[in-house]
Amino acid sequence: MKLIVAAVGRPALEYARLAIAEYAERTVFLARPIRLEFRSVAPGNSLSEGRDLLAAVSGALVVALDPRGENLSSEAFSKRLERHIVREGKDLAFLIGGAEGHSAEVRSCAAWSLSLGPLTLQHELAQVVLLEQIYRAFTIIKGHPYHRGEGKSGRRSGG
Repeated sequence: MKLIVAAVGRPALEYARLAIAEYAERTVFLARPIRLEFRSVAPGNSLSEGRDLLAAVSGALVVALDPRGENLSSEAFSKRLERHIVREGKDLAFLIGGAEGHSAEVRSCAAWSLSLGPLTLQHELAQVVLLEQIYRAFTIIKGHPYHRGEGKSGRRSGG
């Protein structure tokens, strides 16, 4: 099985490339035998980007990153990810759109939509946040101490 992160364009900023590589390496270590793949499509308008993104992940269950999507806690995201991995057994593709966001076609083809929060994120930063949350999800699934949940004060710890 594969987890695919498909985005419009490739990360150009060095800090983003380094962070993506770091979280990808950590995720691959924890998620074995699941493979992590990255795919990119050329920027264009939302319609052409959407068609290219869908073609790049053909056959995979699509998750569209969209500000209108579900706002999940890290714990809920890990449960959703685990459910798709265990029950569906299909490749899972996270799609990150370009400056105009996803086309209606992408949104209609998505099994579900995920919001990384109400803020608009530059696509490279969205990839970093997504990869950190995928890594965090696997730490939750595996019982790794990276994710510590809520303390007595109700404040989040561990990032």
